[in-house]
Amino acid sequence: MHVHILGICGTFMGSLAILAKQLGYRVTGSDANVYPPMSTQLQDLGIDLMEGFRPEHLYPEPDLVIIGNALSRGNPAVEHVLNEGLNYTSGPQWLAQYVLHDRWVLGVAGTHGKTSTSAMLTWILEYAGMKPGYLIGGVTNNMPHSADIGDSAFFVVEADEYDSAFFDKRSKFVHYSPRTAILNNLEFDHADIFENLEEIEKQFHHMVRTVPGNGLLIVPHGEATIEMVLRMGSWTRKQQFGIAVPEEVCRKLAANGGVFWNAKLGNGQGSEFELIKYGQGATGEVMSRTQINWQMTGVHNVKNGMAAIAAAHHVGVDVPAAAEALQHYKGVKRRMELRGEMEGIKVYDDFAHHPTAILTTLQGMAAKLKSEPGSSRLIAVIEPRSNTMKLGIHQLQLVDACQEADMVVWQKPEKSGLDFNALVADSNVPGYAFSTVDEIIAFLEENSLAGDHIVVMSNGSFDGIHEKLLQVLDHSPSGASIY
Repeated sequence: MHVHILGICGTFMGSLAILAKQLGYRVTGSDANVYPPMSTQLQDLGIDLMEGFRPEHLYPEPDLVIIGNALSRGNPAVEHVLNEGLNYTSGPQWLAQYVLHDRWVLGVAGTHGKTSTSAMLTWILEYAGMKPGYLIGGVTNNMPHSADIGDSAFFVVEADEYDSAFFDKRSKFVHYSPRTAILNNLEFDHADIFENLEEIEKQFHHMVRTVPGNGLLIVPHGEATIEMVLRMGSWTRKQQFGIAVPEEVCRKLAANGGVFWNAKLGNGQGSEFELIKYGQGATGEVMSRTQINWQMTGVHNVKNGMAAIAAAHHVGVDVPAAAEALQHYKGVKRRMELRGEMEGIKVYDDFAHHPTAILTTLQGMAAKLKSEPGSSRLIAVIEPRSNTMKLGIHQLQLVDACQEADMVVWQKPEKSGLDFNALVADSNVPGYAFSTVDEIIAFLEENSLAGDHIVVMSNGSFDGIHEKLLQVLDHSPSGASIY
């Protein structure tokens, strides 16, 4: 079978290509921009890539065309598919039909933390010897690729709420029918396709409706939007998790067959915590206590780890074994990834592109730096690149999101609904805004100090700012330490 993928270099579509190749299909693909790292990964697997969306790429006629959600009517390749009557489908539909239909699907949904939680859950199952299949929306440091067909009944999928294709505006995760479902959190995002929060809640509920009665919903305690989704109707038992929840609340929620997962932080940065499982007997007694020490920081990562442990436990992994796996978890690229250090200045890359993600990431780093002697300032460099950011939806929240930094530097896109003068004026910390990456680099070269931690935040490449900045900061003949 010959499968051609339109939009193959996107993280999701490239991962589908890997799975199709492992299933024994001939796989080709095209994209507007074919570039590393996805292009290199796919070419190494023997997948033919073509630049652009030209109709001739579809000769000879493939058996099936998988169309990415970034493509719409008017695209030359899409028009050719429709005009010639070629067999086509969306990425989520193909995944459901050819990969997930006979698997125990563990789906990870939420506005934030999907990639990290999926990576943690996949690693726990792999560490436990369960050989799961997986599709993760990022490159993890524990697994060789972003997707793998696996060798067991279990399949972990990052369950995205973005739409499926130009001809299917349902969220991707509606196709996946998870048996174990994590709903990490829910906020307004993707303003380019959702009018309001209620529309997103409805899509989340569509997914909840597909979880079988003998499955499991894993949800945060006290998250109003998730509670609203469940009030629309839920036919599946649930387990809740939280941090520093009073013991009487834990016992009450875990009584009579329920389960509640509670974490007690050992330090402010989240690298140490005790995980307590409540759920024994009529009064919700403690079932287990497990100490976890790992490389991750931030309360958001503690929540991600708790949800991953609960999901892994649902498919048979003991809590101590899951905790041991997390001690060897190495994270995901572009999630507080240290890209290099020069003259005592560290430069990090982070994917955060929503006010809550920016806030929690900076909180985690700020807490970590307080425990490290010799550290100087935390500098946030932010490219508001997402469609929601560009529309100016989160103007007011962005000021508070950066309050943990000692300085914030904004990159101003050519077209944006954000008022950068107001962002700088209203900032609780010194704030600056520049139109170009070169201006940002020149400013940081002049104003950064030894001991500074510069966190670059964007959901794009940010014009290679990390490497450029490290090279500019290099004032020694030996060269910068770039990872």
